[in-house]
Amino acid sequence: MVPSVLIVDDEKHTREGLQQALAENYDVTVAANADEAFNLLDAQPFDVVLTDLRMPGRSGLKVIDKALALANRPAVLMMTAYGNIDTAVEAMKRGAVDFLTKPVNIERLEVLIQRALKTKTLEVEVHRLHERLDEKFSLEGIIGTSQVLQDVIERMKLVAPSRATILIEGESGTGKELIAQAIHQASPRARAPFVAVHCAALSENLLESELFGHERGSFTGATERRIGRFESADGGTLFLDEIGEISGSTQVKLLRFLETKSVERVGGSKPIELDVRLVAATNRTLEQLVREGKFREDLFFRLNVVRLTMPPLRERTEDIPLLLAHFIKVFSEENGVPLLTVEPGALRTLQSYAWPGNIRELRNFCENAVVLRRGGSLTEYDLEPKFRGVATPASASAPGVPAPAAAGPSLSVEDNEKHLLREALLKARGNRTKAAELMGVSRRTLHRKIAQWPELDVTDK
Repeated sequence: MVPSVLIVDDEKHTREGLQQALAENYDVTVAANADEAFNLLDAQPFDVVLTDLRMPGRSGLKVIDKALALANRPAVLMMTAYGNIDTAVEAMKRGAVDFLTKPVNIERLEVLIQRALKTKTLEVEVHRLHERLDEKFSLEGIIGTSQVLQDVIERMKLVAPSRATILIEGESGTGKELIAQAIHQASPRARAPFVAVHCAALSENLLESELFGHERGSFTGATERRIGRFESADGGTLFLDEIGEISGSTQVKLLRFLETKSVERVGGSKPIELDVRLVAATNRTLEQLVREGKFREDLFFRLNVVRLTMPPLRERTEDIPLLLAHFIKVFSEENGVPLLTVEPGALRTLQSYAWPGNIRELRNFCENAVVLRRGGSLTEYDLEPKFRGVATPASASAPGVPAPAAAGPSLSVEDNEKHLLREALLKARGNRTKAAELMGVSRRTLHRKIAQWPELDVTDK
């Protein structure tokens, strides 16, 4: 598509000359004054606006203001016969991407237009990226309708617009970083950086350098100055995951930042003032670490301004169908395959599973199910024994049938028999004759057992 250019100049020979010079490569429209330009800008979009500064009536600065107030804003170039540094500075302050003096050098103008078009393209891409981030990490995009999750979301809505430090606690895999990102996207800092650091993944020395940066020569191997994550997050949000793993010296420096809003690079002595919102997360109980002398009490109180507790998946089982549907859709689209249907029996089993790895484990399960699918649906027969509460044994009580999971003294003979019957039916994929063979009993006995415990029947009859 040919780029469109609007030329605004009260001098007829200038605007017509520029129109003629640019017409070969651009769709050029001209306006004799600011009022004409306003009408044209309201009527159609332009990629670039080239405007004179001094014109009768409203000046070119007003044209800049008008153009840059549009939803689909063009890149703006200023030209004038009265070029001076003050004029150039004012034009750039208004949002012009560059400045030319009359008489206009056409070759330079071509270069500046191409540069302006690239700038506009980058702005559009950045805007689209922010829109995608807003959509992906919006509070409304958090999946789940359970009351425990909705309580967390309500607190997030209250705290997001503030400057308060936040502590997120919860088991591994519950989505703490996702929550931190959602808080950032819902805050006034959404267009500034969100920087995440996994504290447990770095040694003490590396973590301090990573967080606070270092000066050249501050330690062996420091051949140049390094900007730390705090400085990188200036104006935005710094997310510190597994905060309970940081060393005592790093705790002191973190406490100093929270008290002074400034940091010092390793090997440096000059405080660097920063505007950074801190969100920390932990899968450990910080109060217990404080009692054990492993975490500073004063730092804990500084971090614990607002606390959010992410519930484990086993406490929000009503959200499992929604999460399954979401992740199956994501991985089906990624792999270019039709959606996988989860059968009711499989869904009931998955909802009764404890999910010790929480959402991370469920996500991995969905990817595995999509990639290793045997058909268009996921049945209870396709699930690993662990999802049915059965351990994989070294040997089985009956040929081809897994033994029941280890249990305490309360496990009765009847419970064992139920386990065996259900596993035999599942392994036989509902074939009662085969299930009876696996258990080493007659088909008649199997029918009698199924009639005795109908809740174990997984056959289609």
